Amino acid sequence: MSKHYWSKSALLLSLLATATSASLVQAEETTGSTTAANTNVVSQPAATAPTVEATPATNQPVASDTSTVTESQPPAETTTANSDATSTAAQPVAADTNDTVAPQEGQSVDVRILSTTDLHTNLVNYDYYQDKESQKIGLAKTAVLIDNAKAENSNVVLVDNGDLIQGTPLGTYKALVDRVEKGEQHPMYAALGALGFDASTLGNHEFNYGLDYLKNVISTAGLPVVNANVIDATSNQPLFKQYEIITKSFKDADGKQVNLKIGITGIVPPQILNWDKANLEGKVTVRDSVKALEELVPKICQAGADIVLVLSHSGIGDDEYHEGEENVGYQIAGIKGVDAVVTGHSHAEFPSGDDTGFYEKYPNVDGVNGTINGTPVTMAGKYGDHLGVIDLGLTYTNGKWKVTKSHAEIREIDTKSNIADPRVIAIADKAHQGTIAYVRKQVGTTTAPINSYFALVKDDPSVQIVNNAQLWYAKQELAGTPEADLPLLSAAAPFKAGTRGDATAYTDIPAGPIAIKNVADLYLYDNVTAILKVTGADLKEWLEMSAGQFNQIVPTDTKPQSLVNMEYRTYNFDVIDGLTYEFDVTQPNKYDRNGNLVNASASRVRNLKYNGQAIDPNQEFMVVTNNYRATGNFPGVKKASINRLLNLENRQAIINYILAEKTINPSADNNWRFADTIKGLDLRFQTADSAKGLVAGSQELVYLNPSTTMEGFGDYRFVYTEPTTTAQTPTVDTNDDQVGDTSRTTLDPKTQAAIHSMVAKAYAQTLASTANEKQANMSSQNNAKALPNTGETSSLWMTILGIVSLGFIAKVKNRKEN
Repeated sequence: MSKHYWSKSALLLSLLATATSASLVQAEETTGSTTAANTNVVSQPAATAPTVEATPATNQPVASDTSTVTESQPPAETTTANSDATSTAAQPVAADTNDTVAPQEGQSVDVRILSTTDLHTNLVNYDYYQDKESQKIGLAKTAVLIDNAKAENSNVVLVDNGDLIQGTPLGTYKALVDRVEKGEQHPMYAALGALGFDASTLGNHEFNYGLDYLKNVISTAGLPVVNANVIDATSNQPLFKQYEIITKSFKDADGKQVNLKIGITGIVPPQILNWDKANLEGKVTVRDSVKALEELVPKICQAGADIVLVLSHSGIGDDEYHEGEENVGYQIAGIKGVDAVVTGHSHAEFPSGDDTGFYEKYPNVDGVNGTINGTPVTMAGKYGDHLGVIDLGLTYTNGKWKVTKSHAEIREIDTKSNIADPRVIAIADKAHQGTIAYVRKQVGTTTAPINSYFALVKDDPSVQIVNNAQLWYAKQELAGTPEADLPLLSAAAPFKAGTRGDATAYTDIPAGPIAIKNVADLYLYDNVTAILKVTGADLKEWLEMSAGQFNQIVPTDTKPQSLVNMEYRTYNFDVIDGLTYEFDVTQPNKYDRNGNLVNASASRVRNLKYNGQAIDPNQEFMVVTNNYRATGNFPGVKKASINRLLNLENRQAIINYILAEKTINPSADNNWRFADTIKGLDLRFQTADSAKGLVAGSQELVYLNPSTTMEGFGDYRFVYTEPTTTAQTPTVDTNDDQVGDTSRTTLDPKTQAAIHSMVAKAYAQTLASTANEKQANMSSQNNAKALPNTGETSSLWMTILGIVSLGFIAKVKNRKEN
């Protein structure tokens, strides 16, 4: 129980606010209706949810929740689109001022801002790709830190920084299978409400499922969702509520109550117009983040905010500013009137606490006190693995509250225990169980293991299977079009290859049954397939950009050299199947990690061939890829003469391919390799230490020892060996002995939706049939629940999926020609 002093009137107000919040809902265009979805989710039993242990005060009311008053921005800032998307569930209630006095000159109060960012639907401590409990992720784990931080200082503002509703199979499940409908509360927002979050902003991935879905989700969020820079293309007005001012009742240094008005706003990168072009084109525009805030912050101050907090779903970036940049946290921290900044998007961490972090090399960045340009800033990692903590010391001076001291830090969750918050576990239960049932459905069989441990040093099966599936799908889509006779290629990258120093971030699927969870592990993002027409010259530039994955090697240096550039994002290391080529890594990179030309005369790509012949720079090719690549600034790609989105998500294309083939062979075709200029050199790289058993007997990969610098990694040597076989241009087998003419057949969106619906109904019945068993097995102690059995799915499920999937594949109509 909090030790915070409550007057009788404040307690009555607390009870009133609690009752009101339980009976009202933020339904789109309506208020005052009962939130059945929210109530049902919270009350669901969690008999097989992740294991938790109750912690002191875990089930106690959050004191700060009952002392919050929200104030909408002035009418001049509000549009119809605003109101529809973010209307408030309950009418503002006047703050209790019985024990609150007007601030006095010299009065001081300490305020703590707690933040999460990039949760990506990691609601509980569970890895859906591995189908097992994980203590390295989950809001249920972060919630323990939140409670601890509140116990230290109850003067808390609690916020989320976006990328909340997408990122794991749970996000996919709630968007596509058991879709969040109008009036229903998304489990992520239900959890934020239960934990007492005051506000949230939008991340780029909030737009992945379209504006209609996003508006439905926001309408029942139960807390303000703010954004300053997304504009309705028709009305030229803000599409969402630009800011919120919340009034919090805090205790000052002498224990007296004081009301503070906290202005909260947020931004999203303008690049969402590229990344989600299909969902946003013609519907919205996005202003430069810095300019939008420079205009808005003074308005927030004029509206009465005592302090201004910016939720920046943008990376910190660097100290150079260009209008329209993606990552501008550094510049936002320097805007006049901004008192604190929460950043994210980059899945990185700031501050380090000891001034050794990546961003701390830039001027005016203090990695010990956690400030940038004098403003406290946090970036709390990803997936709930950290909590951002900003402490502000405020003094009332000349009639205004001013920040006189500050400190920022991030706190890591306890990865060694299974302690998690039972409130979150209970809220998650229904969606969690549905997601587990969904991801366990078998779609086919693989004859060989699929892993990505060595995807950055040699051609890899985890990339090969994606390219095979994309080629299979694109060939169907192009049939009968003018481009059908052009050479067809496919581009894919390793998404899980030790991403950002995480030794568990690798795909590892054994030979045998392959399920939806494995496909989701192969293809992490909800991307949509795209088709491009490019030239041979464009392809070379495309691959020159991909070559940034490697450090430049000195050919005369016999000492150990690091081969892989760990700062390069692996999702930008595109492997283009249908071509053969080599990388000469003794040459400098032509482009930097952002696609900027840095060495115009550099050439790392050698022996680029198609069908065994040197590629013609003027020859035209069709390349299947994803919407992220197709709409970005990737060299070569941006010159495409045809650039259009197809009708299917990349992940669904993989599922359909496996369903059609039934048995797949994902072995890499070795279409790329390193040039012989590194022969005889001592080249080192790091991958998971657990992969050492896979290199036994290999001539080119040698395990050395566990890494002394990165937990869970091992040090390996890459040894150049002469090629023993010549890679062949992959072909797509369109001979159909099983399900009709696969060269002209695909699963259209309506068919996919029907499959999703039938599967959803089927396992909903299965879940219902086991409800009594779940109830009987439910533990009563502190609402702590056991994790579900992670064994194979039932034969009933295999039968249902097989019948539904094959039935629809057999009956699907031929694709309509463009």
